[in-house]
Amino acid sequence: MRRWILLVLSFLCGVAQAAPQGFSLEYEVVRNGIRLGTLSDSFTRNGGEYRLSSETQTAAAFKMFMPGSVRFESSGKLGAAGLKPLLFQHIRSDSPARTATATFDWGQGQVRHQYKGQEKAYELNAGAQDQLSALYQFAFMGHLPAELTLQVASGKSTRDHRYVGSPGGVVDTPAGRFATQLYQRVDHPADDKSVSIWIAPALHNLPVQVRISEGRETIEQRLLRSSVRE
Repeated sequence: MRRWILLVLSFLCGVAQAAPQGFSLEYEVVRNGIRLGTLSDSFTRNGGEYRLSSETQTAAAFKMFMPGSVRFESSGKLGAAGLKPLLFQHIRSDSPARTATATFDWGQGQVRHQYKGQEKAYELNAGAQDQLSALYQFAFMGHLPAELTLQVASGKSTRDHRYVGSPGGVVDTPAGRFATQLYQRVDHPADDKSVSIWIAPALHNLPVQVRISEGRETIEQRLLRSSVRE
């Protein structure tokens, strides 16, 4: 019976999904079992252009240690291959001087980073994503791949990330139960973060749970509620 269930989940995860026209997602953020606050993500599109934003709000009990909010913003174009970012920003409301920016110059084949007055440039590969768009690219790919290698730009640097897919089983979240496909980051350096992303085919291949581990610290985001415009 268990094998049959996994086969069904695997089949469902391979079915092409229509890309959403827009969405608003809210997650709870948990660090080592302690609820830190909430994360609100939104996506809008205007013709062939898109805008993604993600804002983390810290719970009142932790405001002394983590004041303000953290915001990611990604904007760019939509095409047959999915999201094609042009600009990414990592913004801290309590420290505007620490804003980190990545600018994608597809014509010149470069992604340029600006942080604390310093600039760096990296060669830009086809299909590259930023730190936020990489999480939502699954929803705009049509069929889900067995493996996925992405060049991912944060505000400070650009790295290659390789993900391997597998049936994620049924995941319980505050928003409900979802059959999922799991993508795990592999071949990352020992001192780098491990990342696991559970996406739900029934929710347009949007993430319902994300887990990031580094050393003894594990941070999870679990879906609280969702609103999707088809």
